[in-house]
Amino acid sequence: MKCKNKWESLLARKDVPPDWEDFPDIVVDAVNTFNQLGDRAYPDIGYIGKDYTNLPLFLDLYGISDTEFFIHILTWLDSRAIKKSQERLKREHDKLKRTNTRGKHN
Repeated sequence: MKCKNKWESLLARKDVPPDWEDFPDIVVDAVNTFNQLGDRAYPDIGYIGKDYTNLPLFLDLYGISDTEFFIHILTWLDSRAIKKSQERLKREHDKLKRTNTRGKHN
């Protein structure tokens, strides 16, 4: 419980962002793994998530015993990346739509 309170106080601070040393090793290992996994993306759809084919290799490499928490971190990171990709595609689509609409009126 003490660790949870430490995390809550770290995350509540807005004046100083946490350093990598502030996070447990499993979080750092999950972020490193996330950055090394391949991306699955399609031209018209965009980013659809990470390719988890090599995940067992990273679990073994980092000696991860709490796989449930590790995968929870990965899926949280992945969901944020997917959302960001969808938002970027929507902005690009809307921009193209506006450009095409203006071109028809001239």
